[in-house]
Amino acid sequence: MADNQTSLVDPKMLELLVCPLTQGTLKWDREKSELISEKARLAYPIRDGIPIMLVSEARKLDSST
Repeated sequence: MADNQTSLVDPKMLELLVCPLTQGTLKWDREKSELISEKARLAYPIRDGIPIMLVSEARKLDSST
């Protein structure tokens, strides 16, 4: 299911997105359908092919991730 969602996301758009909190780069986790901000330790979800770039919607990463 995640592959269907992420396949709808334009890879060029993903290259332009930055973390709204740190303005740092994001890493695309295709398996979890998330954009990862290692600097902020947050994972922003991609829902129905749309990156949700709200800090309030992001998942906090634990130190082992």
